[in-house]
Amino acid sequence: MSGENNTASNNTEELSLTGRKIFFVYPTASVVNQVITELTQQEYEVYAARDHGRLLRGLKNYPDSIVYINIDEGQSETEWEKWILTIYNTLPDIRIGVLSSNSSEELKEKYISKLHISCGFLTLKVDMSKAPDIILGVLDKINAKGRRKYLRASVEKEANATINMPFNNDFINGVIRDVSVVGISCVFDQDPVLKKNTLHKAIQLRLQSVLLNVEAVIFGARVENGQVVYVLLFTQRVDSDVRVKIRKYIQQSLQAKMDSELV
Repeated sequence: MSGENNTASNNTEELSLTGRKIFFVYPTASVVNQVITELTQQEYEVYAARDHGRLLRGLKNYPDSIVYINIDEGQSETEWEKWILTIYNTLPDIRIGVLSSNSSEELKEKYISKLHISCGFLTLKVDMSKAPDIILGVLDKINAKGRRKYLRASVEKEANATINMPFNNDFINGVIRDVSVVGISCVFDQDPVLKKNTLHKAIQLRLQSVLLNVEAVIFGARVENGQVVYVLLFTQRVDSDVRVKIRKYIQQSLQAKMDSELV
C-alpha cells in the first residue's frame, strides 16, 4: 500500500513540475491556426492527434492529460460517447473538453451533465473567435502548466539544429542540444573555452530551415560524456518575432516525437 502511495505522490510531484499535455483530437484548420497556435505561444504543451485509437493507447503513458475532442470527425457521436466513457473508466484523471459545429443545447447539456466533461463544450461556429481565451481560462484554472514556465525541446538528434557565432576573430560552430524561448544548451565542434557571464552577439541559430539571429550570455558549462555542454541565455533584446518562431519550432519538434510515439 505504501508503494502505491509513493507512486501517486511521485506522479503528483512530476505533474506539478511539468504540467499536463493537451491533445486536440481531429482539430479543424481553424483550431490549429487559432487555438493550437495561441496555446503554443502561451507555453502550453499542445499536440494535434488525428487517430483516436492510437491516442487512446498512448494516453496510458500520460494519464493526467487534457483532451479536446472534435466530435464531428473520426467516428459517430454515439461512438464518441463510448470513447469518453472508456477513458473515464480506465484513465480517471484525464480531463476532457468537446468541440463541435453543432450548436444544439441538448447536445451540449448531455456532454456537460451526463458525461461530466470538465473542460467545456465549445461550438466552433459560434465560439471560434473566443475559443483561445475560453480554453486558456480553463487551462489556467486547473494549473495545466504546473510550475514549468517554459517549454523545452531536446533536439540533439536533429540534424538541422545548429549554432554559429563569432569568437576571437573567427566563427565557431556547434550542435544545439535543447532549446527553449529563454535559451539553449549546445556543444561546439571544438571547445572554445567560453567564460561564464560573457555576452556574445550576432549568434546565428538554425532550427530546421529557419535562421534566427540572437545575442546571449554564457550561463555556465558542464561536462557530459567527455563533451563540454554550454548553456546560453538569450538577452531581453532578442526580437519578439524570434521568440514566436522558437516556440513554433519547439511545438513542431515535440509534435514529431509524439507522432512517432502514437503508432
